[in-house]
Amino acid sequence: MNAFKQQCITLRKQDYTINEIMRITGRAKSSIYPHIYSIPLSAEKREQIKKASAEHIRRFPQERKGKSARKFIPFSRWTPELVLLVAHLSFDGEIARARCVYNNNSLSLIERVEKLMRCIYSFEPKRSKNSAGVTRTSYYNVALSNYLKQKSEELFSQVVNMPLKYQREFLRAFFDDEGCMDFRIKRNHRKIRGYQKNVNVLCLAQELLRNFNIDSRVQMPNEIEIIGKANLVKFQKEINFSPGVRINGNRKNSIWKKPLEKRDILKQAILSFKS
Repeated sequence: MNAFKQQCITLRKQDYTINEIMRITGRAKSSIYPHIYSIPLSAEKREQIKKASAEHIRRFPQERKGKSARKFIPFSRWTPELVLLVAHLSFDGEIARARCVYNNNSLSLIERVEKLMRCIYSFEPKRSKNSAGVTRTSYYNVALSNYLKQKSEELFSQVVNMPLKYQREFLRAFFDDEGCMDFRIKRNHRKIRGYQKNVNVLCLAQELLRNFNIDSRVQMPNEIEIIGKANLVKFQKEINFSPGVRINGNRKNSIWKKPLEKRDILKQAILSFKS
């Protein structure tokens, strides 16, 4: 009997597992097993192994709770692009416990949000479309959702103190998602309107518009309005609706009956002023 075989047998009789013998001897499992397979571990040792295995199984889900194998890139400094992303998800989207969702009938805005999301998260979303033509793009990741929820709260509390280029992107997301252009020349209506159930958000939008010298008024219960040629011109110059963002011309109450771009309606409204 050679020395290695004897060492394996001795260690096994001392109740060492095959993995423990591998660490002691530095030899492979295939070299050790033939010498010890017929020597069982004690009942006490088997019970220890069983308990350790059960504890690992219980601990693993707790360690993984709120985490995902699909990693994202956290950020400590805001950029205009990140402001635009988080604002879109906060307005026409939903940041829930286990998912981030964005809904819109504008393909250009859906593509924008997906492009912006790739800055921090490289995995593709799930997409669906309802009977009304609204596209839904969804990211299912608990850790990502929790993180963006915190960043959304941070953005809404800090955006008023951010540089103007950051505030501009916040307002652009708000009016692209929540806004419309009300232009009815026969009624002398030329106004930009934005809707939001949360009055605090309307007041925040009003404060940010004021930083661009654009006057607006909050109309209860859930609307903000921008009227007057000077204000419409300043909005067009500083914020504007994004290219490709259109009205829904298929609505029964649509006065246009075709999907015009909101920025084009704004331009027509400004040109319609007599002076």
